[in-house]
Amino acid sequence: MVNENADTRPMAVGGWMLTLLVLAIPFVNLVMYLVWALSGTGNVNRRNFCRASIYWFLIILGFYLSFLILVAVAGVATSSL
Repeated sequence: MVNENADTRPMAVGGWMLTLLVLAIPFVNLVMYLVWALSGTGNVNRRNFCRASIYWFLIILGFYLSFLILVAVAGVATSSL
């Protein structure tokens, strides 16, 4: 399924600079990551970048939560000794 409205042109340096500037603003970046990742009409390069960034965040969050649970279980197990 190809979206006819998607912009497939490569982004210029200025476009990337603006994108990275917006993503450096706290809380605004969370909203814009989702807007650009889920938008069907924006630039394909920016959309794929935002999707990849969200995937990396979720993978790292999964590792972090797994480690946190492991440490909590180990702490509970050693506190009863």
